[in-house]
Amino acid sequence: MELGLLYSGGKDSTLAALLLEEFYDVTLLTAHFGVSDDWKHARETAEAAGFAFERLECDLDVAREAVDRIREDGYPRNGIQLVHQHALERLAAGEFDAIADGTRRGDRVPTVSRAQAQSLEDRHNVDYIAPLSGFGRSAVDRLVEARLDVTVGPSEEIDRADYEAELRALIADEEGPAAIADYFPDHDQTYVTNVRYSNN
Repeated sequence: MELGLLYSGGKDSTLAALLLEEFYDVTLLTAHFGVSDDWKHARETAEAAGFAFERLECDLDVAREAVDRIREDGYPRNGIQLVHQHALERLAAGEFDAIADGTRRGDRVPTVSRAQAQSLEDRHNVDYIAPLSGFGRSAVDRLVEARLDVTVGPSEEIDRADYEAELRALIADEEGPAAIADYFPDHDQTYVTNVRYSNN
C-alpha cells in the first residue's frame, strides 16, 4: 500500500515515517508554496533515511491567508492550522492509499480532530493515519534518541522545511525581518541529520 506522509525533515515526521515503513511504501512529501527553497532540507533528510521524496505544491493564496490570520491574532496557531489542513487536502487528493503526518498527542498545532480525519477519509477514499497520536513528548524524545541524530535550535537558525519557515519569509518580505518576532514566540525546532538503522 502506498502512503504519503507530510514531511518537514524534523524529528516527529521522521519518526512517523520509521514507524510506518514496515506496513506501507512510504513517500515523504514536503508542502511548499514557492516562497523559498527550504523544501530541499527535507529532501536531503529523506534521501539520507532512504525514503522516496516529493514536493507537494500548495496554493500561495492559502499561505497569504494564513499570514493574514497570524497578523490578526498576533500569534501563529490558527495560520499554521489553516496551512496544515490545506496540505492534508492536497495530499489526500493524490494517488495514495493512505496519508499521514507527524502530529503527536498534546500538540497545540497542527492538530487533526476525529471529525476532520473522518471527513478526509470519506471525501477522498483514503486512510488518514497519525502514528504518533498516542505518544507524548517524552515518549517521542526517547524513541528519537534511540534512532535519530538531530540538530536542535532556535527556529530562525535551524534548516527545516515546515510551514512556519515560508510563513516567516512572507512576513519578512512584507514587514521586514524584525516583524517576525511580533508574531512567532521563541521556540526550538529540530532537523534530522541521520537515521541509525539497527543491524538486527
